[in-house]
Order: sequence, then C-alpha cells, then structure tokens
Amino acid sequence: RLSSVAFILKVVFFIFISTFSVLSSTNENQEYRITVLATNISNYGGIGEWSFAALYESNEESLLFDTGFDKNTVLHNAQLLKKDLSKVEKVVLSHFHSDHTGGLLQLRKTYKQINPKALSKVYVAKGFFEQRYLGNGEMVGPGDYADAKEFLNAAKSEGIEFIIVDSALEVAPNLFATGPVERVVEKFNGPQGIFIKDERSGKYTLDIIHDDQSLGYKTNQGWVMMSGCGHSGVINTGKKLQKIENLPIYGMIGGFHLWQSDDETLNFTANWLKNNGLTKFMGGHCTGIQAAITMSEIIGIEKNNLSHTAVGSVLTKGFKILRSSVE
Repeated sequence: RLSSVAFILKVVFFIFISTFSVLSSTNENQEYRITVLATNISNYGGIGEWSFAALYESNEESLLFDTGFDKNTVLHNAQLLKKDLSKVEKVVLSHFHSDHTGGLLQLRKTYKQINPKALSKVYVAKGFFEQRYLGNGEMVGPGDYADAKEFLNAAKSEGIEFIIVDSALEVAPNLFATGPVERVVEKFNGPQGIFIKDERSGKYTLDIIHDDQSLGYKTNQGWVMMSGCGHSGVINTGKKLQKIENLPIYGMIGGFHLWQSDDETLNFTANWLKNNGLTKFMGGHCTGIQAAITMSEIIGIEKNNLSHTAVGSVLTKGFKILRSSVE
C-alpha cells in the first residue's frame, strides 16, 4: 500500500511540475520586449522625425505598431538597432495619418524579399479608409497618397491584407487592438481642419478620427497602453482596455497628443491615471516633454519610471526602461 501511495504521489508531483513548467514557459513566450523605432528624437545615426513606430518582440513572434512618416525612417532605424523586421508579419496601424503610415509600403517591399509573409497582415480600425479632405477640397490620405483608395490598391499590389477592426481584437497573445474607441470622456484630441465628405449629401463634417485605435499589452501588472497619437483621448482609451479586462493602466508608451493641452486638461488626465495605477510613462512623439513632466509630478511617477522616448528606447520584459542616451 505504501509503495502504491508513494507511486501515486510521484505521478501527481510529476504532473504538477510539468504543468507548472508549461505555464511558466507559456507566460514567458507571451511577454514582449518593446523597442521604439520612430519618434521625434534620435542620435548615433538614427533618424528622428515627427512620427511613431515601435516593435514588440516575444519568444514566439514579433509585431510592429505604426510605421513612421518618411518611407525609410523605420527601415533605417531598425537596421541601425539590428532589428530584423523580416520576422514581423503583423502590423497594427493606430490611424490613417501619414506620420504613422508612411513607412508601410517600403517596409513590405524590402522584407517580403526575405519572408513572403513579412508585414503582410495589417490591422486598421473601422473608418481608416474613409476619404479625408482639407477645407479647400484637397484630398488627404494615408502614407504618401492623397487618395485613400490609391493607397489601398498600392498596398494590395504588394500583397498586404488589411483586417478591419470594429471591436477589440486579440491580434497576438496578450496584445489587443482596441478598434474604434468610444468618446465617453474626451470628445476629440487632435488637429482641426480635416473633413469627411458625405457622398450622398455632399456635406463636409469635421474629421474626429474615428479610426484612431491603440494597442493594449495585458501583463501581470496590468495594461501597458500604446498609442500613436491618442486622438480618442487617454481616458477613453484606458476605459476601453478596462472593458476588455478590468486591470490597472500600468504603463503608457507612445504619442498622446498632450503637447498643447492646458493645465486643467493635464491635471484631470493625470488624476484619472493616478487613480487607475499608472506607474510607467514613456511619452514620446506628440505627448510633449513638459506635459509628461507635469503629469508625472501629479501622479507621483518616480524618475526611473519616466521617459520621453527616443529612437532605441526600450521597455524590457521585466518592465525596466532602457533609455537612449539623448533622453
């Protein structure tokens, strides 16, 4: 009997250890190292510009968020940082603006020669391909294209498939594209002067960028929110992630369009983030250095957890910020 009990205990222990090892391995495989590939500032041969792009790397796959402004910026910076984008098959675009979509076609053309699937699956929020106009009737579109349909056709000719995200979607393990974000608190945080034309009535309405989406990285600390510009509003985006799963907003990376915000807006936004657990703040692109400092002081973010990101800035799998030397 004792030998039988001992045998059973050994089997149970073996199953427990095996299960624990698998779970540990799975968790490790679903953790990401995040490297900024395009934003306003850079050094050591990198290209800094008014744009954004970042690379997510796990043990299993890589994903690119946004593609910079100039067609060669992300390509150049990735090569400088020794990042092999031929392994990247999925791209999430935050919205249609050229400073986030400009590099897509060049990246696809370059890396499909190495991997036919490279940068071939692109997630955009509903409304991305709506045609925009300036007040004088001039068309405005993604990338280098004024005509959104021409951009779409050029991308398709390169073998790119677009997935329209209408509601929150898990695009990779623990990575969620929000799709369009409901304007519950903030109504619109972005540039004026761009319009959408109603094809039936011919009337123009202000474009409030309904196709703006963010990427949520679900971690054991809470959500790490990445935005290209956050035109939907920081609080609205945080609430959208918390609808997916009610977790703290642990970290923020990218552009949040706060550089022109008044003190009242910064105070209101900072207090919401403080109450919802913000600990790591890597605000680059259109966030604004002074805006980030002001908010961090209100929230009480420690110096080692604050970064105005530059090309090459990193958030490690262990949530440590590695700064570029120009920060």
